Amino acid sequence: MLAPKKSKFRKQQKRRIKGQAGRGNRLAFGEYGLMVIEPGRLTARQIEAGRIALTRKTKRGGQVWIKVFPDTPVSKKPAEVRMGSGKGAVDHYAAKVRPGRVLYEIGGIEKETAVEALKLAAAKLPLKTRLLVKDLDPWI
Repeated sequence: MLAPKKSKFRKQQKRRIKGQAGRGNRLAFGEYGLMVIEPGRLTARQIEAGRIALTRKTKRGGQVWIKVFPDTPVSKKPAEVRMGSGKGAVDHYAAKVRPGRVLYEIGGIEKETAVEALKLAAAKLPLKTRLLVKDLDPWI
């Protein structure tokens, strides 16, 4: 699972995810991509589940690029613990994504397979997404 090797601080505050994605909002490597259209957090498990769905559907043909990394620590307190006594321990890592961010890119395979694979990956994610095609999209 994806996680940072080390970080400057162990825990972070939540913060609100505002605005559009300023970078990572265009296809850079592949011919097809999956773009997020609402703000939110993606856990390392969700990103990995999408990657596995992509590689299985393409039967390991072509190339897959993951364009987000879960670098935000998310803390959680144990069940049935009273309020107070500080912030909980780090439970998992998440990637904060803004609308317009490209999550996955795929290339080197035919269009039908790529579209089906990206739809499967989108089903694994909790956020609304849209498909990108390099030649057809005005976003690129």
